[in-house]
Amino acid sequence: MYLTAEKKKEFFKKHGKSATDTGTSEGQIALFSFRINHLTDHLKENPKDFSTQRALVNLVGKRRRLLNYLRDIDIDRYRGIIKSLKLRK
Repeated sequence: MYLTAEKKKEFFKKHGKSATDTGTSEGQIALFSFRINHLTDHLKENPKDFSTQRALVNLVGKRRRLLNYLRDIDIDRYRGIIKSLKLRK
């Protein structure tokens, strides 16, 4: 599988508070970004996979809502995650 438990811990350790703190917005945004990139690559090879396309749209929406929440709560953390993941608005 493309996303192992070790890889998840790595995302949360790098972008969150610790490897076991899976609730931070930054960690979840990083994980969603990885999954979005994976699904985007999959859809380039399989353009008629509509269930994956729907899952991708849902993930993008979840990430957008988390980014909006983080922007409203703490703008410095928002700017930090945008910069570290190279996302743009």
